[in-house]
Amino acid sequence: MAAGTLSLYHCMRKLVLFIASSLDGYIAGGDEQIDWLFTDQDYGYSNFYDSIDTTISGYKTYRLSLSFDSFPYPDKKNYVFTRDSSRSDTELVQFISGDIVQFTRELKQQPGRDIWLVGGGEINTVMLDAGLIDEIVLSIHPVIVGQGIPLFGGAPALRHFTTLDTTTFSTGLVQLKLGATP
Repeated sequence: MAAGTLSLYHCMRKLVLFIASSLDGYIAGGDEQIDWLFTDQDYGYSNFYDSIDTTISGYKTYRLSLSFDSFPYPDKKNYVFTRDSSRSDTELVQFISGDIVQFTRELKQQPGRDIWLVGGGEINTVMLDAGLIDEIVLSIHPVIVGQGIPLFGGAPALRHFTTLDTTTFSTGLVQLKLGATP
């Protein structure tokens, strides 16, 4: 590998899927419920949030964030993938309706901090299948939801990850930090 290629690789931003799921692999319950998620501790969120400057998400996940008291990422550059090309950008969000894989590849090449893949399940699978996810930080809640939005929608391709770290919290939540295997 040429030296220029190596230094470019080290400068490339990481796409990190920082997300929570139930024991049965759902990121939201039926009717997009997330009230089962623990909010009693930080679970590493603040440190992670400080490490990124950009978020990407699907439109359904963005729509769910609008139900919060305020938009959760006002100090970040936010891209929302949508199939509807008529959506107008807002002060906080730019809508992307083109080739989201190519867009993400180009975004990873731009200078900046890491990029948070917020989700949801369909976008997670697209990014996984394209080999764009560099790390996954998965907080597994000790609850069975039974139905809802899966962590990876559809039929994702086989991908291997290496366990970089595990943390167990007093609430029973287990957090895995995984790195993509080349």
